[in-house]
Amino acid sequence: MLSTYSAVSLFERVLKRDLKINFSQRGELINPLFFFLMVVSLFPIGVSPEATVLRTLAPGVVWIAALLATLIAADSLFQQDFEDGSLEQLVLAPEPLYFSVLAKVIVHWLVTGLPLTLFAPLLGVMFYLPWESIRVLALTLLIGTPVMALINAIGAALTVGVRRGGMLIPLIVLPLHIPILIFGTQAVKATEEGFDMTGQISLMLAMFVAALSLAPLAISAGLKIGVSR
Repeated sequence: MLSTYSAVSLFERVLKRDLKINFSQRGELINPLFFFLMVVSLFPIGVSPEATVLRTLAPGVVWIAALLATLIAADSLFQQDFEDGSLEQLVLAPEPLYFSVLAKVIVHWLVTGLPLTLFAPLLGVMFYLPWESIRVLALTLLIGTPVMALINAIGAALTVGVRRGGMLIPLIVLPLHIPILIFGTQAVKATEEGFDMTGQISLMLAMFVAALSLAPLAISAGLKIGVSR
């Protein structure tokens, strides 16, 4: 029987390795954040600079831009490991693949989802959101972006090794993003209108727990299929 220590050790090694690789490729690191900032910043130019219009559209714009930005980085989540053979070694390792997958998704969120969350308050100010709505926007992104990272990883696992698999990932995962997108935007709108947003936040937390528990299992199964092709 495998010890808990060996599984935790593998988790730490994969986490440190992926962090080092991601921070050594700084050009790819800033692409999702740059795309996110560019889309949200250009939106007022294309629609309207009026404060009332921007305040109404802000939650949806920020959330959709965050979703598209995370999708940009999803294709490279497992592809490099697949090409250099390290993904096959992780699949064949005696430790459960669950821990390796979880470490890789955490790194993916740290370099994509977390920066988007940290910049969200600045964009909220640009869209004339009140301070309480900005706080809720940041909170919903803090809960929702890990869920998006886990869902994107499912799509990346199912398409690993597939030619032009990056084009298939949005088709696979976009329907799964709809609930978190709806509740994330509705929580901000409820706060702005003076209503309680506890229900939306609670549902988002439930989605986070469900995704954290189940998504790594689906990702592991997808990677095993991809490696065995």
